[in-house]
Amino acid sequence: MADDKDPLKQLKDLSQLKTQLEEIQRRVENQVSVGIPQGGTVLGSPFLKGFLAGYVVAKLRSSVILGVLLGTITGLYAAQNYQVPNIERTVKDYMNNLKKGPK
Repeated sequence: MADDKDPLKQLKDLSQLKTQLEEIQRRVENQVSVGIPQGGTVLGSPFLKGFLAGYVVAKLRSSVILGVLLGTITGLYAAQNYQVPNIERTVKDYMNNLKKGPK
């Protein structure tokens, strides 16, 4: 109980508490500057969410390009190996018949 009233020990405790508070303040300021909400984690930061959204969009775009490329190759193969009707001529004939009206 005598140690509780020792001013030197109290001063050391206060100094240690001040150091701890300054460290906590630095961490909070760093998290706020990075964009992490207080009490949040790195996984909840807007920076990481934006990065993940960009990554997903990039992956979707590459899959779309891959799909178009695969469809083009398949279309070329079908046109060369099978008798595929000329779509342009078919559509033009249909439009001309619509313009002429019913017979």
